[in-house]
Amino acid sequence: MKKNDFISFMYSVIDELEAGNYHGTAHVYKSSLSIFLRFLQKKSFDFKKNTPDLLKCFEDYMRKRQHSWNTISTYLRTIRATYNRAVDRSLAPYVPRLFKHVYTGTRADKKRALDVKDMSFVFQTLKTQKMPEALRRSQGLFVLMFMLRGLPFVDLVYLQKKDLNGNVLTYRRRKTGRLLTVIIPQEAMLIMSEYMDKNTNSPYLFSFLKGEENSEQAYQVYQLALRNFNHQLSLLSQELQLGCNLSSYTARHTWATLAYYCNIHPDVISEAMGHSSIAVTETYLKPFSQNRIKEANEKIILSIQGYC
Repeated sequence: MKKNDFISFMYSVIDELEAGNYHGTAHVYKSSLSIFLRFLQKKSFDFKKNTPDLLKCFEDYMRKRQHSWNTISTYLRTIRATYNRAVDRSLAPYVPRLFKHVYTGTRADKKRALDVKDMSFVFQTLKTQKMPEALRRSQGLFVLMFMLRGLPFVDLVYLQKKDLNGNVLTYRRRKTGRLLTVIIPQEAMLIMSEYMDKNTNSPYLFSFLKGEENSEQAYQVYQLALRNFNHQLSLLSQELQLGCNLSSYTARHTWATLAYYCNIHPDVISEAMGHSSIAVTETYLKPFSQNRIKEANEKIILSIQGYC
């Protein structure tokens, strides 16, 4: 590794992540480094040149290329995490408020959840509407993910047969490592029985992966499965004429949103979904809490108008 070189250090961090089988995180770091290199147009970069002004220019560079705010935040947070690692190892100087003026938050202003009516329609048509088998399977897995408290697709893919004991599913979240126990509803068990892997030689509950759990091969197969699943869900959206595009995130966001509208406390929602903190849950719920405030304000105004 070149001394005082941010780019060289970031490559070493990626190597560490891959060696530790954190292939998903390594993938994010690679993507972040790739766009940062395109912005810099150089292969080496001194730590001391990482200034607030340069980072702001990097943010502007990504905006001009029409990256979403969430994507920009992901890349900037990755650059920040790398820089902080270097500071911890005494390779880079500590600079107060270095990332203060660039966006590293999470925007939740884009609709990513179905309302009760549309989610009910997805449930009903699973049993009543004829469609190609690939679409029906994707719809079944989508409904299953919803009924398993918004189970993320990555956790669905990596579930193992040993995680299931009767109607109780116990697994660790891939993202946070939190241990979750889910009592499976009867209807969800029927869907699981239909789509689970019947190959006794496979350790996985569903037939997405082959090879060792933490191998690079397994991660590549997962990425392919995710792209295919999202493609099938996009086709399913058109088939059902939902008026919005389904994705692997939709079941999770829908569960959180509908739980909120059922007056379930955010702390309970956070625990059920295995979030690392209540702050993550609040990010999911922020646009919907604003809708509730709007509705409350309208009711107050109507009550006043009734006396006019």
